[in-house]
Amino acid sequence: MEPRNDTRLLEFLLLGFSEGPELQSLVFGLFLSMYLITVFGNLLILLAVSSDSHLHTPMYFFLANLSFVDICFTSTTIPKMLLNIQTQSKIITYEDCITQMNFFLIFSVLDIYLLAMMAYDRFVAICHPLQYTVIMNPWLCGLLVLVSWITSVLHSLLQTSMVLQLSFCTEVEIPHFLCELNQLIQLACSDTFLNNVVMYLAAVLLAGGPLVGILYSYSKIVSSIRGISSAQGKYKAFSTCASHLLVAPLSLFFCTSLGVYLSSAATQSSHSSATASVMYTVVTPMLNPFIYSLRNKDIKGALRRFSAMAIRKGPIVLRLKNFP
Repeated sequence: MEPRNDTRLLEFLLLGFSEGPELQSLVFGLFLSMYLITVFGNLLILLAVSSDSHLHTPMYFFLANLSFVDICFTSTTIPKMLLNIQTQSKIITYEDCITQMNFFLIFSVLDIYLLAMMAYDRFVAICHPLQYTVIMNPWLCGLLVLVSWITSVLHSLLQTSMVLQLSFCTEVEIPHFLCELNQLIQLACSDTFLNNVVMYLAAVLLAGGPLVGILYSYSKIVSSIRGISSAQGKYKAFSTCASHLLVAPLSLFFCTSLGVYLSSAATQSSHSSATASVMYTVVTPMLNPFIYSLRNKDIKGALRRFSAMAIRKGPIVLRLKNFP
Protein backbone atom coordinates (compact mmCIF):
# COMPACT_ATOMS: atom_id res chain seq x y z
CA MET A 1 0.00 0.00 0.00
CA GLU A 2 1.05 3.58 -0.56
CA PRO A 3 1.97 5.63 2.51
CA ARG A 4 -0.69 8.05 3.55
CA ASN A 5 0.47 11.41 4.88
CA ASP A 6 -3.01 12.77 5.64
CA THR A 7 -3.59 11.20 9.06
CA ARG A 8 -6.74 13.16 9.88
CA LEU A 9 -8.96 10.47 8.33
CA LEU A 10 -6.78 7.52 9.33
CA GLU A 11 -8.31 4.83 11.54
CA PHE A 12 -6.84 1.77 13.23
CA LEU A 13 -8.50 -1.54 13.99
CA LEU A 14 -7.87 -2.95 17.49
CA LEU A 15 -8.25 -6.67 16.94
CA GLY A 16 -8.02 -7.60 20.62
CA PHE A 17 -7.58 -11.23 21.66
CA SER A 18 -10.20 -13.03 19.65
CA GLU A 19 -11.99 -12.37 16.41
CA GLY A 20 -14.72 -14.87 17.30
CA PRO A 21 -17.91 -13.21 18.61
CA GLU A 22 -18.64 -16.18 20.86
CA LEU A 23 -15.65 -15.32 23.07
CA GLN A 24 -16.19 -11.56 23.19
CA SER A 25 -18.68 -11.76 26.09
CA LEU A 26 -16.18 -13.79 28.11
CA VAL A 27 -13.39 -11.32 27.40
CA PHE A 28 -15.72 -8.42 28.26
CA GLY A 29 -16.72 -9.92 31.61
CA LEU A 30 -13.14 -10.84 32.52
CA PHE A 31 -11.64 -7.44 31.78
CA LEU A 32 -14.56 -5.57 33.33
CA SER A 33 -14.12 -7.55 36.55
CA MET A 34 -10.38 -6.92 36.66
CA TYR A 35 -10.89 -3.22 35.95
CA LEU A 36 -13.47 -2.81 38.72
CA ILE A 37 -11.27 -4.69 41.20
CA THR A 38 -8.31 -2.51 40.26
CA VAL A 39 -10.20 0.77 40.64
CA PHE A 40 -11.99 -0.24 43.85
CA GLY A 41 -8.86 -1.63 45.52
CA ASN A 42 -6.73 1.39 44.70
CA LEU A 43 -9.49 3.81 45.75
CA LEU A 44 -9.59 2.09 49.14
CA ILE A 45 -5.87 2.69 49.54
CA LEU A 46 -6.21 6.37 48.61
CA LEU A 47 -9.10 6.71 51.06
CA ALA A 48 -7.19 5.04 53.88
CA VAL A 49 -3.98 7.04 53.41
CA SER A 50 -5.74 10.40 53.02
CA SER A 51 -8.07 9.90 56.01
CA ASP A 52 -5.56 8.63 58.58
CA SER A 53 -2.75 10.87 59.77
CA HIS A 54 -0.83 7.82 61.03
CA LEU A 55 -0.30 6.80 57.42
CA HIS A 56 1.28 10.09 56.37
CA THR A 57 4.70 8.48 56.05
CA PRO A 58 7.04 8.01 53.05
CA MET A 59 5.99 4.39 52.54
CA TYR A 60 2.29 5.19 52.33
CA PHE A 61 2.97 8.37 50.37
CA PHE A 62 4.49 6.23 47.62
CA LEU A 63 1.66 3.70 47.97
CA ALA A 64 -0.95 6.40 47.48
CA ASN A 65 0.84 7.68 44.39
CA LEU A 66 1.10 4.13 43.04
CA SER A 67 -2.63 3.63 43.55
CA PHE A 68 -3.47 6.84 41.71
CA VAL A 69 -1.16 5.95 38.83
CA ASP A 70 -2.56 2.41 38.60
CA ILE A 71 -6.10 3.76 38.30
CA CYS A 72 -5.02 6.12 35.53
CA PHE A 73 -2.88 3.41 33.93
CA THR A 74 -5.73 0.94 33.50
CA SER A 75 -8.24 3.67 32.66
CA THR A 76 -6.28 4.63 29.54
CA THR A 77 -6.85 1.25 27.90
CA ILE A 78 -9.54 -1.00 29.39
CA PRO A 79 -12.58 1.33 29.04
CA LYS A 80 -11.89 1.77 25.32
CA MET A 81 -11.55 -1.98 24.91
CA LEU A 82 -14.82 -2.62 26.76
CA LEU A 83 -16.58 0.04 24.69
CA ASN A 84 -15.38 -1.54 21.45
CA ILE A 85 -16.64 -4.96 22.55
CA GLN A 86 -19.99 -3.52 23.65
CA THR A 87 -20.52 -1.63 20.39
CA GLN A 88 -19.01 -4.45 18.32
CA SER A 89 -16.59 -1.97 16.79
CA LYS A 90 -12.84 -2.32 16.60
CA ILE A 91 -12.15 1.16 15.27
CA ILE A 92 -9.99 3.74 17.04
CA THR A 93 -9.17 7.03 15.33
CA TYR A 94 -5.63 8.19 14.73
CA GLU A 95 -5.99 11.02 17.27
CA ASP A 96 -7.42 8.73 19.95
CA CYS A 97 -4.73 6.15 19.30
CA ILE A 98 -1.92 8.68 19.69
CA THR A 99 -3.54 10.09 22.84
CA GLN A 100 -3.92 6.61 24.35
CA MET A 101 -0.32 5.77 23.54
CA ASN A 102 0.87 9.05 25.08
CA PHE A 103 -0.88 8.53 28.43
CA PHE A 104 -0.03 4.83 28.45
CA LEU A 105 3.67 5.68 28.21
CA ILE A 106 3.41 8.26 31.00
CA PHE A 107 1.69 6.00 33.50
CA SER A 108 3.65 2.86 32.67
CA VAL A 109 6.97 4.59 33.34
CA LEU A 110 5.55 6.19 36.51
CA ASP A 111 4.44 2.77 37.71
CA ILE A 112 7.95 1.38 37.39
CA TYR A 113 9.54 4.39 39.08
CA LEU A 114 7.14 4.22 42.02
CA LEU A 115 7.88 0.53 42.53
CA ALA A 116 11.58 1.40 42.60
CA MET A 117 10.96 4.20 45.14
CA MET A 118 9.02 1.85 47.39
CA ALA A 119 11.83 -0.71 47.23
CA TYR A 120 14.36 2.00 48.12
CA ASP A 121 12.17 3.18 51.01
CA ARG A 122 12.09 -0.32 52.51
CA PHE A 123 15.84 -0.70 51.88
CA VAL A 124 16.57 2.42 53.93
CA ALA A 125 14.09 1.40 56.65
CA ILE A 126 15.64 -2.06 57.13
CA CYS A 127 19.30 -1.52 56.29
CA HIS A 128 19.69 2.02 57.73
CA PRO A 129 16.94 2.38 60.36
CA LEU A 130 18.71 5.06 62.44
CA GLN A 131 19.05 7.32 59.39
CA TYR A 132 15.60 6.63 57.94
CA THR A 133 13.89 9.86 59.02
CA VAL A 134 16.88 11.90 57.83
CA ILE A 135 17.19 10.22 54.43
CA MET A 136 13.50 9.73 53.63
CA ASN A 137 12.40 13.25 54.47
CA PRO A 138 9.27 14.79 52.92
CA TRP A 139 11.34 17.02 50.62
CA LEU A 140 13.20 14.06 49.10
CA CYS A 141 10.00 12.00 48.70
CA GLY A 142 8.23 14.85 46.94
CA LEU A 143 11.25 15.51 44.74
CA LEU A 144 11.47 11.85 43.70
CA VAL A 145 7.82 11.81 42.64
CA LEU A 146 8.15 15.16 40.84
CA VAL A 147 11.24 14.05 38.92
CA SER A 148 9.46 10.83 37.98
CA TRP A 149 6.51 12.77 36.58
CA ILE A 150 8.78 15.10 34.61
CA THR A 151 10.86 12.22 33.22
CA SER A 152 7.77 10.23 32.26
CA VAL A 153 6.12 13.16 30.52
CA LEU A 154 9.29 14.11 28.62
CA HIS A 155 9.83 10.52 27.53
CA SER A 156 6.22 10.26 26.36
CA LEU A 157 6.44 13.54 24.45
CA LEU A 158 9.64 12.39 22.76
CA GLN A 159 8.17 9.07 21.66
CA THR A 160 4.87 10.66 20.60
CA SER A 161 6.56 13.38 18.55
CA MET A 162 8.62 10.75 16.73
CA VAL A 163 5.53 8.64 15.97
CA LEU A 164 3.76 11.71 14.62
CA GLN A 165 6.49 11.97 11.98
CA LEU A 166 5.70 8.50 10.64
CA SER A 167 3.44 7.74 7.68
CA PHE A 168 0.87 4.97 7.88
CA CYS A 169 -0.94 2.93 5.27
CA THR A 170 -4.71 2.80 5.08
CA GLU A 171 -6.76 0.15 6.90
CA VAL A 172 -4.02 -0.70 9.38
CA GLU A 173 -4.78 -3.46 11.89
CA ILE A 174 -3.32 -3.57 15.41
CA PRO A 175 -3.30 -7.14 16.80
CA HIS A 176 -3.70 -5.79 20.32
CA PHE A 177 -6.31 -4.31 22.64
CA LEU A 178 -4.48 -0.97 22.92
CA CYS A 179 -2.35 1.40 20.90
CA GLU A 180 1.12 0.46 22.08
CA LEU A 181 4.26 2.18 20.87
CA ASN A 182 5.93 -0.87 19.35
CA GLN A 183 2.76 -1.84 17.49
CA LEU A 184 2.47 1.58 15.86
CA ILE A 185 6.13 1.54 14.84
CA GLN A 186 5.66 -1.86 13.20
CA LEU A 187 2.68 -0.61 11.20
CA ALA A 188 4.41 2.49 9.83
CA CYS A 189 5.14 2.61 6.10
CA SER A 190 8.05 5.02 6.49
CA ASP A 191 11.54 4.37 7.86
CA THR A 192 11.43 3.46 11.58
CA PHE A 193 15.11 2.86 12.33
CA LEU A 194 15.45 5.88 14.63
CA ASN A 195 12.15 5.08 16.35
CA ASN A 196 13.33 1.55 17.10
CA VAL A 197 16.67 2.76 18.47
CA VAL A 198 15.03 5.27 20.79
CA MET A 199 12.39 2.74 21.88
CA TYR A 200 14.99 0.08 22.74
CA LEU A 201 17.18 2.52 24.65
CA ALA A 202 14.21 3.87 26.60
CA ALA A 203 13.03 0.35 27.45
CA VAL A 204 16.43 -0.61 28.82
CA LEU A 205 17.07 2.63 30.72
CA LEU A 206 13.59 3.48 32.02
CA ALA A 207 12.47 -0.08 32.82
CA GLY A 208 15.67 -2.10 33.14
CA GLY A 209 17.41 0.39 35.44
CA PRO A 210 14.62 0.59 38.05
CA LEU A 211 14.15 -3.19 37.87
CA VAL A 212 17.81 -3.72 38.75
CA GLY A 213 17.39 -1.28 41.63
CA ILE A 214 14.30 -3.12 42.88
CA LEU A 215 16.01 -6.50 42.84
CA TYR A 216 19.15 -5.08 44.48
CA SER A 217 17.15 -3.39 47.25
CA TYR A 218 15.19 -6.53 48.08
CA SER A 219 18.33 -8.68 48.02
CA LYS A 220 19.99 -6.33 50.53
CA ILE A 221 16.85 -6.37 52.69
CA VAL A 222 16.83 -10.18 52.78
CA SER A 223 20.54 -10.21 53.54
CA SER A 224 20.09 -7.73 56.41
CA ILE A 225 17.20 -9.69 57.90
CA ARG A 226 19.21 -12.92 57.77
CA GLY A 227 22.05 -11.16 59.58
CA ILE A 228 19.90 -10.32 62.62
CA SER A 229 20.82 -12.64 65.47
CA SER A 230 17.60 -12.75 67.49
CA ALA A 231 14.49 -14.45 66.16
CA GLN A 232 12.35 -11.63 67.54
CA GLY A 233 14.42 -9.05 65.70
CA LYS A 234 14.09 -11.00 62.45
CA TYR A 235 10.33 -11.22 62.87
CA LYS A 236 10.02 -7.51 63.62
CA ALA A 237 12.16 -6.54 60.63
CA PHE A 238 10.33 -8.91 58.33
CA SER A 239 6.90 -7.74 59.51
CA THR A 240 7.68 -4.16 58.47
CA CYS A 241 8.18 -5.16 54.84
CA ALA A 242 6.59 -8.58 54.45
CA SER A 243 4.13 -7.43 51.80
CA HIS A 244 6.92 -5.71 49.89
CA LEU A 245 9.09 -8.80 49.93
CA LEU A 246 6.16 -10.89 48.74
CA VAL A 247 5.66 -8.56 45.81
CA ALA A 248 9.30 -8.60 44.74
CA PRO A 249 8.58 -11.33 42.17
CA LEU A 250 5.86 -9.07 40.76
CA SER A 251 8.57 -6.66 39.70
CA LEU A 252 9.62 -9.41 37.30
CA PHE A 253 6.36 -8.72 35.48
CA PHE A 254 8.14 -5.72 34.08
CA CYS A 255 10.48 -8.16 32.39
CA THR A 256 7.40 -8.98 30.33
CA SER A 257 7.16 -5.39 29.19
CA LEU A 258 10.85 -5.37 28.34
CA GLY A 259 10.43 -8.61 26.41
CA VAL A 260 7.46 -7.24 24.49
CA TYR A 261 9.35 -4.13 23.43
CA LEU A 262 12.69 -5.76 22.77
CA SER A 263 11.04 -8.44 20.61
CA SER A 264 8.85 -5.97 18.72
CA ALA A 265 10.54 -6.84 15.45
CA ALA A 266 8.96 -10.30 15.56
CA THR A 267 5.59 -9.37 14.08
CA GLN A 268 4.57 -12.97 13.74
CA SER A 269 4.29 -13.25 17.55
CA SER A 270 2.11 -10.17 17.93
CA HIS A 271 -0.82 -12.12 19.40
CA SER A 272 1.54 -13.67 21.96
CA SER A 273 2.92 -10.25 22.85
CA ALA A 274 -0.63 -8.95 23.32
CA THR A 275 -1.31 -11.74 25.80
CA ALA A 276 1.99 -11.08 27.57
CA SER A 277 1.16 -7.37 27.79
CA VAL A 278 -1.84 -8.22 29.99
CA MET A 279 0.60 -9.11 32.77
CA TYR A 280 1.88 -5.57 33.19
CA THR A 281 -1.11 -3.60 31.88
CA VAL A 282 -3.91 -5.31 33.81
CA VAL A 283 -2.75 -8.02 36.22
CA THR A 284 -0.05 -6.08 38.08
CA PRO A 285 -2.21 -2.98 38.79
CA MET A 286 -4.97 -5.31 40.00
CA LEU A 287 -2.70 -7.27 42.35
CA ASN A 288 -0.71 -4.33 43.72
CA PRO A 289 -3.41 -3.16 46.19
CA PHE A 290 -3.87 -6.63 47.67
CA ILE A 291 -0.21 -7.51 48.02
CA TYR A 292 1.15 -4.12 48.98
CA SER A 293 -1.54 -2.63 51.17
CA LEU A 294 -4.86 -4.36 51.70
CA ARG A 295 -3.03 -7.16 53.52
CA ASN A 296 -1.28 -4.52 55.63
CA LYS A 297 -2.64 -4.17 59.15
CA ASP A 298 -2.11 -0.38 59.13
CA ILE A 299 -4.25 0.01 56.01
CA LYS A 300 -6.94 -2.31 57.36
CA GLY A 301 -6.93 -0.44 60.65
CA ALA A 302 -7.32 2.90 58.88
CA LEU A 303 -10.24 1.58 56.84
CA ARG A 304 -11.93 0.23 59.97
CA ARG A 305 -11.53 3.59 61.73
CA PHE A 306 -12.90 5.41 58.70
CA SER A 307 -15.89 3.05 58.55
CA ALA A 308 -16.58 3.49 62.25
CA MET A 309 -16.38 7.27 61.90
CA ALA A 310 -18.77 7.20 58.94
CA ILE A 311 -21.23 5.07 60.90
CA ARG A 312 -21.10 7.43 63.88
CA LYS A 313 -21.64 10.49 61.67
CA GLY A 314 -24.55 8.89 59.84
CA PRO A 315 -27.14 9.16 62.65
CA ILE A 316 -25.99 12.72 63.45
CA VAL A 317 -26.57 13.81 59.84
CA LEU A 318 -30.00 12.17 59.82
CA ARG A 319 -30.99 13.91 63.06
CA LEU A 320 -29.85 17.29 61.70
CA LYS A 321 -31.89 16.80 58.54
CA ASN A 322 -35.01 15.96 60.58
CA PHE A 323 -34.52 18.85 62.99
CA PRO A 324 -37.45 21.33 62.61
